[in-house]
Amino acid sequence: MTEMKASSFWKTTLKGARYVVAPMVDQSELAWRLLSRRHGAQLCYTPMLHAQVFVRDANYRRENLYSEVCSEDRPLIVQFCANDPEVFVQAGLLAQDYCDAIDLNLGCPQMIAKRGHYGAFLQEEWELLQNMISMASERLTVPVTCKIRVFPEIEKTVEYAKMLEKAGCQLLTVHGRTKEQKGPLTGIASWEHIKAVRKAVSIPVFANGNVQYLSDVKRCLQETGVEGVMSAEGSLHNPALFEGRSPPVWEMSEEYLQIVQQYPCPLSFIRAHLFKLWHHTLQIYKDLRDELAKAKNLQGIVDVNTRLKLKCKQEEKAYEKEGDRTNGQLHLPHWICQPYVRPVPKDVSLENGGNHLLENVGRKRSLEEEEEEEDDGDGNTENLSKKKQKKKARNPNKSFDTSLKPKYAKCEQCGNPKVSGK
Repeated sequence: MTEMKASSFWKTTLKGARYVVAPMVDQSELAWRLLSRRHGAQLCYTPMLHAQVFVRDANYRRENLYSEVCSEDRPLIVQFCANDPEVFVQAGLLAQDYCDAIDLNLGCPQMIAKRGHYGAFLQEEWELLQNMISMASERLTVPVTCKIRVFPEIEKTVEYAKMLEKAGCQLLTVHGRTKEQKGPLTGIASWEHIKAVRKAVSIPVFANGNVQYLSDVKRCLQETGVEGVMSAEGSLHNPALFEGRSPPVWEMSEEYLQIVQQYPCPLSFIRAHLFKLWHHTLQIYKDLRDELAKAKNLQGIVDVNTRLKLKCKQEEKAYEKEGDRTNGQLHLPHWICQPYVRPVPKDVSLENGGNHLLENVGRKRSLEEEEEEEDDGDGNTENLSKKKQKKKARNPNKSFDTSLKPKYAKCEQCGNPKVSGK
């Protein structure tokens, strides 16, 4: 019965969706979802929402879901992070009338998820997860789905997936990376893990990871046997990915900005999207990158977008006259939507003794390490972190000279300031 129910849910409610846009914090808002749907996406997720905040804060519910109701925006899955069965259920009850399913985030690998005890940091707590999913499945009127990351071992990943299915999960998205694979350690996602899960469970499975072009999507579907393929960063750099097109960036950015005027969202979301879309171009026109970062309103962002378009159109004319030419490491001219491949740190190689990086993932820096990044007091900002460089740009007189700061007793265990009286 569960197998039939899950299959019917995917085929009927989700309309057999194969091309899926991932839940992304502050990046899969309504305007972006609508842009994605117009260019091939068949299913979208909301950004990850905090279940506890969603339950207690009416403004949070309105700003993140209730005010974003749009007939074009279906099918839609609302994703929550949670670590308490009752809170997860209550959030689902408040959201179920505005979506087609409720998803439990079990894949976020970031430090904020570790501190909040949610996402991928729940993957060892199987009893808790069973309770959360089974309780939600019994009390909600829409299906419960899950998005997970894999364990290093295929066998454990398969058992994990089977446990979630037995608990009541009706669709499983498998991100083929471990929770340690993030930032400079992102690496390649394992489709072998995903394939093994697909063979082991009866519910529909979506694959996530290694998707940069439509050809990757088709190859993933063929190699893993999954029902659908989810894209996150790939779609951020090219919203037309599922159409199999690589359009000029300005085509996508202008359409997105037009949608935003009808369906407003925070300026920070808009700016972040344009940084992704124009990523390769902004490496060249750094003055416009700075202007985009400092834009105070939507019109300011639109103006920067227009200037980027004009510069690229001029380059495009010259490019057409001169014919094909080398373009650095890019396969296409920088003004064409295309993937961004995160470079591996030059001084680190996991194959050459760089495994110590794994020990440092999520490790809190000590006070001594923080001080190593400080300004020397003479205005030299070369060793400042990016965050401090931005602060320095906004306030040139700001000093990070450690000699001017009060000294605190340090904790013998972690090296951070010791709490008074302890």
